[in-house]
Amino acid sequence: MNIKALPYPHTKKVDTVDTYFGTQVPDPYRWLEDDRAEDTKEWVIAENKVTENYLSQIPYREAIRKQLETLWNYAKYSAPFKEGKYSYFYKNDGLQSQAVLYRQLGDGAPEMFLDPNTFSKDGTTSMQGIDFTKDGSMAAYQLSEGGSDWRKVIIINTADKGTVGDTLTDVKFSGIAWHGNDGFYYSSYDNPKEGSQLSGMTDHHKLFYHKLGTPQSTDKLIFGGDATPRRYIGAYLTEDERFLVITTANTTTGNELYFQDLSKPGNPIVNVVDNFDNENSIICNQGSMLYILTNLYSPYYKLVTVDASSPKPIYWKDLIPQTKNVLTVTTGGGKLFAEYLKDATSLVEQYNMDGKLERTIVLPSVGTASGFGAKIEEKEVYYTFTNYVYPSTIFKYDIASGQSTLYKKSGVKFDPEQYQSEQVFYPSKDGTKIPMIITFKKGTALNGKNPLLLYAYGGFGVSLTPAFSTSNIILLEHGGIYAVANLRGGGEYGEKWHKQGTKLKKQNVFDDFIAAAEYLIKHKYTSKDYLAISGGSNGGLLIGAMITQRPDLFKVAFPAVGVLDMLRYNKFTAGAGWSYDYGTAEDSQEMFEYLYKYSPYHALKPGNFPAVMITTGDHDDRVVPAHSFKFAARLQEDQQGPAPVLIRIETKAGHGAGKSTAQVINEQADKWAFMFQNIGITW
Repeated sequence: MNIKALPYPHTKKVDTVDTYFGTQVPDPYRWLEDDRAEDTKEWVIAENKVTENYLSQIPYREAIRKQLETLWNYAKYSAPFKEGKYSYFYKNDGLQSQAVLYRQLGDGAPEMFLDPNTFSKDGTTSMQGIDFTKDGSMAAYQLSEGGSDWRKVIIINTADKGTVGDTLTDVKFSGIAWHGNDGFYYSSYDNPKEGSQLSGMTDHHKLFYHKLGTPQSTDKLIFGGDATPRRYIGAYLTEDERFLVITTANTTTGNELYFQDLSKPGNPIVNVVDNFDNENSIICNQGSMLYILTNLYSPYYKLVTVDASSPKPIYWKDLIPQTKNVLTVTTGGGKLFAEYLKDATSLVEQYNMDGKLERTIVLPSVGTASGFGAKIEEKEVYYTFTNYVYPSTIFKYDIASGQSTLYKKSGVKFDPEQYQSEQVFYPSKDGTKIPMIITFKKGTALNGKNPLLLYAYGGFGVSLTPAFSTSNIILLEHGGIYAVANLRGGGEYGEKWHKQGTKLKKQNVFDDFIAAAEYLIKHKYTSKDYLAISGGSNGGLLIGAMITQRPDLFKVAFPAVGVLDMLRYNKFTAGAGWSYDYGTAEDSQEMFEYLYKYSPYHALKPGNFPAVMITTGDHDDRVVPAHSFKFAARLQEDQQGPAPVLIRIETKAGHGAGKSTAQVINEQADKWAFMFQNIGITW
């Protein structure tokens, strides 16, 4: 059916021009960067009106939404975790906006502990983490309003849930590290003085100590500020609370490492690693012995030990050496759990604290296993297992025997036996082999006419591992195919793989994705008339680059919360921290010219583009919505073909975390409706 689309809003242009190394770069939509301006707000309303008008005419949009609602309507649980005498777990009855935190004493009946659904009328205020004192008698939880990265911290007694002291405000990118019951460490920035809280620069992180019963204004600065300016500062305590561990960084890759021995008042903060060249973290300790996970001289990571009296890398001793698979480590029950990434899937081994391998853990299938963390005195740990056709399932693992038993099975209405996932390795432009997992219903005819959604990320050392998606049932049940490519820039094969997709090698990421699409077309999984592509955040940049570089290769594109202006991304919030991956236009003429060439906002020229639905949130203070606003305005101007270019701006939503269930379902319904409409498939 043909849709009678409203005309795009008239988007005014301004004469803003920036000069980089003698090159003049016009930025006619610069005014859309001001999220507080009335004309920006009016533009958002006008664009959402066009988008809603278009989507409302798709005859099966509401049917998809209702089916998603039905699919979503089952009880969802988290793995339990012990705090004090209680076990805690999260549960969502089905369609609740936010998951509820429950607690249970032994085998007694669970009781509701905290219900974030009562924090706001529309379900858009979410709880983003809770941290307990070691004895479990107090807790501090963080609130996000409308998906913002800025948080409030509320302190409570767990016995009666009564609040303790004042609410902390303006907390961002922070954990809560309790020291005894007297207070805790947390991190934050000064609230931006220039620009809005949404887009103002947040450059100098500070680590504070908050003593209970005192005002936040008197909190003690522990690290950061003018003396040691760092963009990111994190802190946590070892389980015995002897060591305060401090990690600092200026970009999203590499960190300095410090600790402070809290067993004696006045002990200094000690530096362990004094550069940002590698990733380093203290996993645990035994007395003065520190266990450090590092990729120093070990791009796939290894676990080392060192005494706190002489902690520098020269004294490190390998405990779990590097292998060819990327390593992460968790602890529980006095054991070390080595979780390896083998071709983007999980391999888990159990070691004792002396580094002796005790067993390889038998997992239910090939996929992603996560969890394996518990207190030192526990006899069992829990883990969650999933893959693209295996709904998230919680297992209880007995540490002594190595036996896994089913703890909570997913209640989603889906029969895994009807579907299959297969991993392929395809050559990229330069011959590099790239893994991709393709999922579809058994018996699907590979005739080039299947609707296919290709998803990827390709950045910041992030690994995409197999995970079940309730939303994807809509595609798979109707003969569709879901494919995920593990591009360079990710962390699937360690730091070398990551670096091959950064700075002046970023085009590798785009070439890897183009090669994935060409592989899927060549092998008749789909054809360009049935292919949709999707990615979020750094993946939104990827999709933006595809729209400008290869608009002929696919029919539909979904760039979500994308980084789309590569010349100015570092001017907003913590964007400058992404420079390790991207480089900046100010670095050098070569870096500027490279960014300018692929920056999706700048690379657009009038042409025939596929159907595009850009998505963003009006409260996104990670990748500010101006990226999406400016890209949408220019793409609407440059579109010479018949396909729609829409921008869907979620109100009271941020970069993605904390969205209500209704928001998630509505967005997914709109995505599938838009995709099916524009590839000409009747749902």
